[in-house]
Amino acid sequence: MNSPRPFRRTAQSAALVLALSFMTGGHVLAQAKKDAPAPAAAPAGAANVASTSTAQVEGFRSARFGMDEVAVKAAIAKDFNIKGADVKEQPNAGERTKVLLIKAPDVLPGGGAAEVSYVFGYQSKKLIQVSVAWSKGTDDKMTPEQLFSNSSVLRAHFMGEGFKPDTVASNMPINGGLLIFRGSDAKDRTAMLILQGTLTQGENNQRVLTPTSLLLFYVVDAKAPDVYRLPPGSF
Repeated sequence: MNSPRPFRRTAQSAALVLALSFMTGGHVLAQAKKDAPAPAAAPAGAANVASTSTAQVEGFRSARFGMDEVAVKAAIAKDFNIKGADVKEQPNAGERTKVLLIKAPDVLPGGGAAEVSYVFGYQSKKLIQVSVAWSKGTDDKMTPEQLFSNSSVLRAHFMGEGFKPDTVASNMPINGGLLIFRGSDAKDRTAMLILQGTLTQGENNQRVLTPTSLLLFYVVDAKAPDVYRLPPGSF
């Protein structure tokens, strides 16, 4: 499966693989304090998903699936006014893909700084995935309550976007967190939201999740990602 190629690629890749394969991890309760800040009214422009009765996952804001690196850099400059050395490059040696990384404030209004990663396919060299990550690593003021609030706002947004009903999953336990939302559009392009954290034992034998990161993915082809694979029979 294609994985999150954002900032610390290993953790995000594992999260995406776990969610897509539905590896459940028991009863999980997402932890949030009663006095947590109220979520923003709407995730204005949080994703390039059409706000009609039928979802269309085409990328993220001005960056569209199928764009080359030059076009994506122009989209980043347009969307976030970030360019030059502030756009980091990172290879994925295992999948032989290339990633552009940026840090942007308020990708989700009031949600804190996030890291956005743009992944280019092994063969196509075109944009095949975008992911957004919120954590202490992206914003030192980030709290578990803020992460929970961000996840609630985004889940409410995606639940009303018209994803194919038979592809929609919400609040499913997975190893190390919760699959807050997953859904695909008519072309099987997928949006996925994962809340990760540390687990402790709570009341009534429930496992309590204290959020440490929130990961949002847009994937053009989750079933057959454009990544390097060894030829059949080579080993």
